Amino acid sequence: MSEYKVHCADCKRLLGEEFGEVHEWLDEFFMLPKYGTHHRKVRHNQKGVEEVKAKWGIRAAWPAEIHIKRDLKEEGYDGDIPKDEEEYKKLDLW
Repeated sequence: MSEYKVHCADCKRLLGEEFGEVHEWLDEFFMLPKYGTHHRKVRHNQKGVEEVKAKWGIRAAWPAEIHIKRDLKEEGYDGDIPKDEEEYKKLDLW
């Protein structure tokens, strides 16, 4: 799993800003024993990107997509961002 600092560095390089609050929010469930590494199914999808837009505005959707695509690529998936948790599970990404 990419670390917070890696996600922030990606966004700083690509967007000129780290967007730390977006990365923290996307990975919020990681520390909960119920989820751990399976936390991605909750927000690493298009629904999560839409929630980011609602919380921080349209510009914050870009770092969310960058974060999600990096993490999915690390799992060996290079397709479109899943639309929601159910599609994430159907793609067997967790």
